[in-house]
Amino acid sequence: MCRTGRQTDPADPDTDPDSDTGTGTSTDAGTGTGTGTAAGTHTDAYVEADNGKASDAAFAALLEDSAEDLYESAPCGYLSMLMDGTIAKINTTLLDWLGLDREAVVGRMRFTDLLTVGGKLYHETHFAPLLRMQGRIGGIALEMKQADGVRVPVLVSSVVKYGGGGEPLLIRSTVFDARDRRAYEEELLRGRKAAEEARRQAEADRARLQEALAVLQQSLLPATLPPVPGMETAAHYYTASPDRLGGDFYDVFPVDGKRFAFFLGDVCGKGPQAAAVTSLTRYTLRAAALHDSEPVAALSTLNKVLHERYSAGGDPRYCTAVFGVLEPDPATGQVTVRIASGGHPPALVLRADGTADFLPTPGGLLVGVLPDARFVAATTVLAPGDTLLLYTDGLTEARTGEDRDTLYGDEALRAFAAEHAGRRPQAVIQALTGLLDEFGDGLDDDTALLALGVPALDPSPGPGATPDPDPATKSTR
Repeated sequence: MCRTGRQTDPADPDTDPDSDTGTGTSTDAGTGTGTGTAAGTHTDAYVEADNGKASDAAFAALLEDSAEDLYESAPCGYLSMLMDGTIAKINTTLLDWLGLDREAVVGRMRFTDLLTVGGKLYHETHFAPLLRMQGRIGGIALEMKQADGVRVPVLVSSVVKYGGGGEPLLIRSTVFDARDRRAYEEELLRGRKAAEEARRQAEADRARLQEALAVLQQSLLPATLPPVPGMETAAHYYTASPDRLGGDFYDVFPVDGKRFAFFLGDVCGKGPQAAAVTSLTRYTLRAAALHDSEPVAALSTLNKVLHERYSAGGDPRYCTAVFGVLEPDPATGQVTVRIASGGHPPALVLRADGTADFLPTPGGLLVGVLPDARFVAATTVLAPGDTLLLYTDGLTEARTGEDRDTLYGDEALRAFAAEHAGRRPQAVIQALTGLLDEFGDGLDDDTALLALGVPALDPSPGPGATPDPDPATKSTR
């Protein structure tokens, strides 16, 4: 049967399968329904497809660079050379970097002609020999020169192309601009140089400071101890750190034609302030002894001076000190010692019979803390072979043991002293100096030692003892 319009396809999505195909549906040109709607939908799809194809074509066009364009406009330099270095091919990038024309380079210049004098030397002595041996070499820093003579730091990698028979045909090289890298390296070098200069200056400043501190420290101690008739003396000063002034002090000096005074102590604190107190303490005790040599009177004078000087300023300064007087008796060979202590560790008496005991000085307060401190004197007699040992708390408070948490302590010192009882003062100080060295980093406080002894009637040095030619010794760590 003949119908107007197209034949309905059951597979056509625009056709209603439930419609009556007997009557058919014809499209009237006046109404524009039915197949007109389907045509509009297909048209939109065709437009979108065409737009997509156009976008793909435009993107593909961006990727369709020719090999020649990729070579010439690469972000690095390319060049090919004959085995003798003659440049056979070079890209535009490298020519622009160097400010050269292709005609003046290709077939007319060798690779070394592009290098600085230093670059040529390195190329001939290192780069070219390694390339011949290995067939490739990478990331070598060289310097090229522009047409106007300006140097350009570059990184060059090269590979040799071989023929079928293994013969070398040409050299292919890539050149990377290293100017930014060179600037960064130079900045690092400048920073390193500045840091090294600052370190050297700091070391020089520290050395000068240590030298000044050492001179100042020595000024607070006697250069040598004066000879005391009928006695032997020895001293040692251990500086825990050369970078700071210590506050330990000692001295021996004559009071009159027969008697000698001595003192040893430790100022609270470190540094210049402690040094100032040390200096004031030393001169005060020496002056006080000339006025009244009684130990209690000397310490009382020092206490008054320190308290009046520092208590009013809100920064109290104080110290511990032992002060004593020696009265030799030429008839018996014995020496009477009268001593007083202001908060200081007790003195040790090493006897000729091999014993050692502390000399009690109870009731002594820190010097300078209270306006009217009370001090108590003690007396002992040194017979031939006996030695009086004074020390500061750096010795007994040294940290020992593997964990460095155990203090050396008074009893360990007494036992050590007993092992060296009966020996000359120089030998005792020498033994104690060795003990200080054994403490190592466990000794973090200055230590002053003073030994005053009466020579034995039959002087014979104990085993291992060697006299110290200088009775006053100092050391720094």
